[in-house]
Amino acid sequence: MKTPVNAFKKAIAEKRTQYGLWVSLMGPLNTEICAAAGFDWLLLDAEHTPNDPANVLQQAQVIAAYPGVSAVARIPMGHGYIGQALIKQYLDTGVQSLLVPMVDTPEQARELVRCMRYPPGGIRGMAATRASGWGRNTSYAKEANDQVCLLVQAETREAIKNLDAIAATEGVDGVFIGPADLSAAFGHVGDPWHPEMQDIIADAFRRIQAAGKAIGILTLDETLARKHVEMGATFIALGTDSNLMLKSTTALAAKFKGAAQPPAAPKGNY
Repeated sequence: MKTPVNAFKKAIAEKRTQYGLWVSLMGPLNTEICAAAGFDWLLLDAEHTPNDPANVLQQAQVIAAYPGVSAVARIPMGHGYIGQALIKQYLDTGVQSLLVPMVDTPEQARELVRCMRYPPGGIRGMAATRASGWGRNTSYAKEANDQVCLLVQAETREAIKNLDAIAATEGVDGVFIGPADLSAAFGHVGDPWHPEMQDIIADAFRRIQAAGKAIGILTLDETLARKHVEMGATFIALGTDSNLMLKSTTALAAKFKGAAQPPAAPKGNY
């Protein structure tokens, strides 16, 4: 048994843009529908949903049936003893790529790198889990460090101040810009695409590129998504399952009941 090559990590390292979708509705059926749609990656969100490692595991198993689609899990937090435990749990499900919210300093980034890796390069605890084929893959602990992928979210003033150092941290594979929280931090609550924020985001893209790391972002607006790809986004989420369902169900009801038209895509995002 061999440790799977992390296709998502390989693609972003080669600067091949990966198009994804945020999956928040806990699955497994909606996750299977999304997995069959043709996206390169699906983000299984455990920060702003009731998802837990068990739900993420189930959804990752569903995604695994669709070659070419990678599962990325966003954990609730990554700092301190709780964060260390969560990183260990989610990696042990077999998900190789994790997105960690609210990373503000290079010290935090370095600690996350350590939590993602087995000794001597880190502090991840050893166990015969699904990630290692329940122990059948005897080489897993020696190979896993090269295949795990760490994505960190920059979404505060502190993170923007420290962005160069965060992006330069060895072991950080990509930096994800969180427009909603970032805009709130800069006084533009609910308006992540305010002109000031667009300037800040463009500058963040340049700084992450200068560090040679992958750039991630989520937007529900097609025009902005294409612009972000042109700016250098390497992994971009084009929407969320919940928003797609919101728009479609509202539009269908409106056709027959004369209800209000479906709302425009919300300016905020995850």
